[in-house]
Amino acid sequence: MNKLADASTLVPEQGGGLAAPPSAEPFYLPAHDEVSLFEQCHHNKLAVMLKGPTGCGKTRFVEHMAWKLQRPLVTISCHDDLTASDLIGRYLIRHDRTVWQDGPLTAAVRAGAICYLDEIVEARQDTVVVLHSLTDYRRTLSIDKTGDVVQAAPGFQLVVSYNPGYQRMLKDLKPSTRQRFVTLDFDFPPPDQEANIVHQESGIAPAQARALVELAHKLRALQDRGLAEVPSTRLLVATAQLITHGISMRRACQVALLAPLSDDAALVGAMTDLVELTFP
Repeated sequence: MNKLADASTLVPEQGGGLAAPPSAEPFYLPAHDEVSLFEQCHHNKLAVMLKGPTGCGKTRFVEHMAWKLQRPLVTISCHDDLTASDLIGRYLIRHDRTVWQDGPLTAAVRAGAICYLDEIVEARQDTVVVLHSLTDYRRTLSIDKTGDVVQAAPGFQLVVSYNPGYQRMLKDLKPSTRQRFVTLDFDFPPPDQEANIVHQESGIAPAQARALVELAHKLRALQDRGLAEVPSTRLLVATAQLITHGISMRRACQVALLAPLSDDAALVGAMTDLVELTFP
């Protein structure tokens, strides 16, 4: 028989990946009003979807908000093989007994943590369905294997990220799922702000950071020529970190910026030309 369980019952034998709020503020530069909107969503117990391209700062934003709100953070990377049991938990055999092991989602619900599911569109639809009861007024999680229903502790918030570039006929979120989230749109920052981020994150000289961002904008224009993924701010930071530690500008761009983007010889050649024009 189902029963309503709170954080004091069904305590698992060990934790489910909870991370305490970082003691130091994760660096994040707001682009618009996303910080205040997220705070209001948290206050009003609303689930949030962060929508934007890979490497534009969605994960860092969640880390920053966990610090700002002083909530534990659970991050789950979604993939095709992620099952409901991976999220909720399972029974394990320990020596001479069977114990229940909370999954990361259940651990977050019990602890009142922010639970962040990265790239939710990669998860199977039958896995995503288990989130529905946590995104409305119920704020509960059903554990079918134990017959319990866990009430979310105060402070719990569900956050997912979604890359519209991954949309496919058979790989997209159902409207019934999308409409359960307040959606915040993310994109790559304006050039001056992106250069500041690259400078702050890597320690590279401001002029070099601006040059890398200028190159990135030229490379992003190649998306119409077959570039599946444009260079992200994350790639620019990685490139800048190599440069800061003595790797030449061209070589750093080749291994950290161009090579991860494409294996097509013609496309790589065109991108290499842009690097040589930017850093003669």
